Amino acid sequence: MDYRQLGSSGLRVPALSFGTATFGGSGPLFGAWGHTDETEARRMVDICLDAGVTLFDTADVYSNGASETVLGAAIKGRRDQVLVSTKTGLPMGDGPGDWGTSRARLIRAVEASLRRLGTDHVDILQVHAYDASTPAEELMGTLDTLIAAGKVRYAGVSNYPGWQVMKAQAIADRYGWPRLVAHQVYYSMIGRAYEADLMPLGADQGLGALVWSPLGWGRLTGRIGRDRPIPAGSRLHDTEQFAPPVETDHLYRVVDALEGVAADTGKTVPQVAINWLLRRPTVASVIIGARTEEQLRDNLGAVGWALSADQVATLDAASDVLPPYPHTPYRQQEGFARLNPALV
Repeated sequence: MDYRQLGSSGLRVPALSFGTATFGGSGPLFGAWGHTDETEARRMVDICLDAGVTLFDTADVYSNGASETVLGAAIKGRRDQVLVSTKTGLPMGDGPGDWGTSRARLIRAVEASLRRLGTDHVDILQVHAYDASTPAEELMGTLDTLIAAGKVRYAGVSNYPGWQVMKAQAIADRYGWPRLVAHQVYYSMIGRAYEADLMPLGADQGLGALVWSPLGWGRLTGRIGRDRPIPAGSRLHDTEQFAPPVETDHLYRVVDALEGVAADTGKTVPQVAINWLLRRPTVASVIIGARTEEQLRDNLGAVGWALSADQVATLDAASDVLPPYPHTPYRQQEGFARLNPALV
């Protein structure tokens, strides 16, 4: 397993990490993803550790805390062998104090996560979504307090707008507080919007990308194609309304390219899709998920080999989309492109 620095921090993380949204799954979204129990979770953790995957990602909102509880049981007795990443900020109830990132709520949420995980600290805490009701100074000050108390080692965000990331970094610099070092983002061959603003921001500000849903919400598993509609039993039947959107023609164009490269390399479609992501700038770790041991072992096969330059070019061309304004003219007009060749 390749290990990489997480952004500008001193923390080294594996190129592949394991997402535990399937652990203890319940409810319309997470129940459709999977419902791995403690025994199955320990087996998944065993396989990951044998492969060098030491980072495990969860969130308090995953099955209302059940994911954290099952993960805590699965790593019991070997906490010093793993890195634990969790997220908070999304609603955990209907009360006024059950959502957001105010000082009171954030401290209470972290303490609850630590109890469920059975540990005294999390290695990476990420704010799960931007909370417009909490001032950035309050958020960054609270993260500083949690880090100083030893309950959190490193802080990051997830699904954040770029201007708020920059604001948070500026506030951290102003007061001498720890900076954000991670951004957990959606990024896949059928979802490259991350590249327009958040990728260059991450490179400039030292945020490593922790990539969620690298297979495009299950669309790049190799089970869907031009002549293969969504199969029976796919979670997409129950969860597509929550998924990042993609145009059907674009999806099929990417799948066609992936299948061609997979045939050339002797790898599977998911392995090729994940390997492509691992080559991209700012990517620190790609979060893989699995409901079964077979799925997990297949995803682990995404490392240990490299795509050729021609194969990368084929995949780049098939997955490329014109970015939205203000990036469009830098791709379409010579004068704009000459000023910023890196954006082309």
